[in-house]
Amino acid sequence: MAENLTDKLVRFQQPEKSLHYLGELPDTRLAELFDLDTETYRTLLRGLDEQTRDTAAELLEDPAFAARADRLPFRPGQRVVVLGESTTADRLSWFSILRHLLPDGVELVNLAVSGSTTTQALAQLPRLGFLRPDWILCMLGANDAQRLGRGAGAVGTRLVSEAETERNLLALRDLAERDGLPGPDRWIWLTPSAVDQERADSYPHFRRAGIGWTSEDVDGVADFLLGRPELTVDTRRVTTGLHLDDGVHLTLDGQRAIAVALVDTLAEAS
Repeated sequence: MAENLTDKLVRFQQPEKSLHYLGELPDTRLAELFDLDTETYRTLLRGLDEQTRDTAAELLEDPAFAARADRLPFRPGQRVVVLGESTTADRLSWFSILRHLLPDGVELVNLAVSGSTTTQALAQLPRLGFLRPDWILCMLGANDAQRLGRGAGAVGTRLVSEAETERNLLALRDLAERDGLPGPDRWIWLTPSAVDQERADSYPHFRRAGIGWTSEDVDGVADFLLGRPELTVDTRRVTTGLHLDDGVHLTLDGQRAIAVALVDTLAEAS
């Protein structure tokens, strides 16, 4: 059980992102944070990367999909940055799969932090200004919809109100453009993925913490993004039923489904 928990922590938690103010942290220090020796930590990382590489290779075996992937707008010499939370910080994420679908020379930078809300993501704007990306992908809002005090018949209170979530998402987009970062044609939203509400409500760790999610809240964030003029990838339908035991985080198949939805949406828009 402890080994499984450690594997899950390494998959979803990247302390170097939360502690970036300390400068570059070597693998020796990062391994210690997970109570692992350095080689075991590196082996886990290699194994996770191999899974995303193999997933991308399997997708590209389909000639029709490979043709759509070739139509992706990201070109060598360009930098693609993503903002997000655990679905994207996941080392098996759709963004990690995307990395292996693109030609050499396209730089992908993952700024997603597990547990991040849209409010916390606003603090990433200075880093975006430093990175000067050519494209920005943004998949946020799931943690905003987390409800505190949920359980025993109580609906709970949203961690971030719906109005504040919308304000923050607009601020991310507008402030980035004000600072000379990619315009609307190079900003791509992804909706939060589907939530298995029944499974999330019964997950022991969520129940003890008194937290939970509702499909209605997630749908509210998605509907807002789908109403924006920028391109939005709706990830909900393709991720239904593809969850880990907590009903919120996705299996590798769920992450694969998001990668496919992104490719299909961008290919269709090209």
